Amino acid sequence: MRVLITGAAGFLGSHLADRFLADGADVVGMDNFCTGRPENIAHLTGNRHFAFVEHNVTDFIAVEGPLDGVLHFASPASPRDYLEMPIQTLKVGSLGTHKALGLAKAKGARFLLASTSEVYGDPLVHPQPESYWGNVNPVGPRGVYDEAKRFAEAMTMAYHRFHDIDTRIVRIFNTYGPRMRHHDGRVVSNFIVQALRGDPLTVYGEGNQSRSFTYVDDLIEGIVRLFHRGTSEPTNIGNDTEFTVQQLADHVLRLTGSSSTVVREPLPVDDPKVRQPDLTRARATLGWGPTVPLEDGLKRTIAYFRRELA
Repeated sequence: MRVLITGAAGFLGSHLADRFLADGADVVGMDNFCTGRPENIAHLTGNRHFAFVEHNVTDFIAVEGPLDGVLHFASPASPRDYLEMPIQTLKVGSLGTHKALGLAKAKGARFLLASTSEVYGDPLVHPQPESYWGNVNPVGPRGVYDEAKRFAEAMTMAYHRFHDIDTRIVRIFNTYGPRMRHHDGRVVSNFIVQALRGDPLTVYGEGNQSRSFTYVDDLIEGIVRLFHRGTSEPTNIGNDTEFTVQQLADHVLRLTGSSSTVVREPLPVDDPKVRQPDLTRARATLGWGPTVPLEDGLKRTIAYFRRELA
């Protein structure tokens, strides 16, 4: 098997490349390092089964030779990134998805879109099943990411229905683990880095908003199963154990042994109050569910950031 992974130098893309290589596939990685890091794929240098192309996927994509799969993971994905790069975020979700689908069509390859739980917006249904259409503010500051991914899903389904492309859509819920950037603005990396540095942990609002946190190894396993065994229907992949943001802060402080305090800031505009996947479809069709408890995943991630910040 030979696959292309866009966004291959990113947090998730690099782990996905590792997994496909471990499973015996040849991998072509593509990234323009907008948010990806060369360090994430440095260990693959010299691997004869891995080739890297530096390229912006909003431009025409050309890959020589056959492809069995195109996995589109290129996109800013943290609030800090997409608020700082709103136009790039919209372009990679629209033009980038179009170019990646065009390549899959030309190669007769299976296509997998990395979508997001953000398509549900600030949900009025809890937990969120794939049948829920969401509660999204299209003109709010978060709309650039939410709507980019909603458009990408619509484009993917259009190619599936009109061109008969074999497609998959994974809706990814909050994921954490090694290779996150320490300044990416995600809540897990924020808390860990602040705790390790002895800085106050920034909690927005009262910290009562809920999230579900998926360790990266669990997520990658779910995505690989979806790629091989899934259907064209969107599929939630995440952890259905729910925690408040304040509970996460308490876990991080305890596991790091930090004496950091907590400071409270106003809630960002359109910040979701709840976020928890309904995993009925993933469990039934993929035989998949999360296995790494939050405490174990946090310990591994804290160890990673200790090395990174040393």
